[in-house]
Amino acid sequence: MDQTVSSLTPTGIVVNIQHFCTNDGPGIRTTVFLKGCGNRCKWCCNPETIHPKPELAYNRSKCIGAKACGRCLQAPAPEGAFYVIADTDDRVHVNWDLVSDAETEVASLCPSEAIHLFGEVMTVDQVLEEVEQDAAFYRESGGGITLSGGECLLQPAFSATLLMEAHRRGINTAIETAGNVPWAFMERVLPHVDTVLHDHKLTDPERHKKWIGVDNKRILANYKRAYEAYPDKQFIARTPVIPGVNDGEEHIRSVLAFIAPYKNVIDYQLLPYHRYGEAKYGFLGRVYELEDFERPTPESLARLQSIIDEAFGRTSPTGA
Repeated sequence: MDQTVSSLTPTGIVVNIQHFCTNDGPGIRTTVFLKGCGNRCKWCCNPETIHPKPELAYNRSKCIGAKACGRCLQAPAPEGAFYVIADTDDRVHVNWDLVSDAETEVASLCPSEAIHLFGEVMTVDQVLEEVEQDAAFYRESGGGITLSGGECLLQPAFSATLLMEAHRRGINTAIETAGNVPWAFMERVLPHVDTVLHDHKLTDPERHKKWIGVDNKRILANYKRAYEAYPDKQFIARTPVIPGVNDGEEHIRSVLAFIAPYKNVIDYQLLPYHRYGEAKYGFLGRVYELEDFERPTPESLARLQSIIDEAFGRTSPTGA
């Protein structure tokens, strides 16, 4: 069977292609962020990837005003979706209750890109054309392409085809996944993946449901099945460390116990909580729920990291 990509290759919805990434797998990588996610993590730093379709966003600081432009006010959208408040700075406001997917065409009318889209339909060739711009860095560093999101496994046909073609072109592949997908989706994509970076956000199912929006039964079942079905793949477990949520030793030790039987889980990494994506909630007319949370302290991270290092034989036990 011909394994090259044909004109029938599925398209995908891509939010962003980010170059020179160093935390998304081995070496220097180009990370492709795909649309759609089944989780609702309260600390999500990529809220623009949650909704499965392209969606309208608005950065009011870029608006040049209704008098200078006003194109959005004349656009085909429900009355009142875009409006100006008298005696203000003349910049447009958005009524998010009236804006829907149907209004995404309005973004093309905005000359300052204050109104823009998160999400673009792309082909495999279009993505790889940009990815291959960094081919020299992949060869020197052992890097490659990483699919992220959102949840890249929710676009299984596109992800599998993209990674298969990347392999055909000699590019190392990785994915970042939260595991909350049907097993059939994982089974379709994982044969074309070299490294799987996968989240263990919380081990207690009730707390997982509180903070993530779903329990972790399917997630853990998928991981266990993946470890066993793909012994030739490299798996890297990861936890986004959120103070007061999952920064206790109990969670770290539970994850270590879960992955311990599997030699293809080569590492367990901690990802300190940050608020870099907070502004994007405003662009989408949403509220960021964790605005009172702070970053984990260096001391707490060091304490958790020492537990992981000891489990992986990178340090000696205290007093040895």
